[in-house]
Amino acid sequence: MTRTDSASNGEVLRSLIFYAVFYSCSFFIVLACLFTLLVSSRETFRRTVDSWSLFHRWCMRNLLRISIVVEGEMPPGAVFVAMKHESFFEAIDLPQVLDHPGVFAKAELMSIPGWGLAGDRYGLVTVEREQGARTLRHMMNAAKQISGQGRPLAIFPEGSRVPHGARPELKSGFAGIYKLLKLQVVPIAVNSGPVYHRLWKRAGVITYCIGSPIQPGLPRPEAEALVRAAINVLNTP
Repeated sequence: MTRTDSASNGEVLRSLIFYAVFYSCSFFIVLACLFTLLVSSRETFRRTVDSWSLFHRWCMRNLLRISIVVEGEMPPGAVFVAMKHESFFEAIDLPQVLDHPGVFAKAELMSIPGWGLAGDRYGLVTVEREQGARTLRHMMNAAKQISGQGRPLAIFPEGSRVPHGARPELKSGFAGIYKLLKLQVVPIAVNSGPVYHRLWKRAGVITYCIGSPIQPGLPRPEAEALVRAAINVLNTP
């Protein structure tokens, strides 16, 4: 998180209010998630998690004065979404853009006590850094089970958050998953970094740009080039 950028008094005040309201209320939402995780259906648990994402949007709009614009439309059903990742924003906001997405997540996250169980129940798919044949089969079985339900699958193909303006190469795991899933890829650009990835958040607009679907079966260099170009259309330095 950027801490050296200058900020106005209004930005500092709005950010402090945001932190106080969002994180204090998140504590109770997390408790509700844990309760539904233990005693309710998977669908009820997902709706409870999605309510946290919706509350985050409310805080952004009303406390931070950040609005969100979506350009383009998501195709229905099971697709493979490749999204730019500039801040914590898109990780929280995914359920507002995608309908109950399954998300490829690092194994380190899934090993956190409680988080792994909750992530598995929501639909996170564990990605191991060193993927043996058995691990890969398990990951793809989980992914295909989610897509078989007509749900989208999402990945941050650059691997982690990157600064706004950076255009790193895609991680090799993206191409492998693309080849095995045989789903069309929907690239999504997002420019959250300048307003959200900072200690004192700025009022402004975060835009999602949903690109044209990329068909399955393309050669790796072509598929990667198309995705990389599409997720960076908003990425001006």
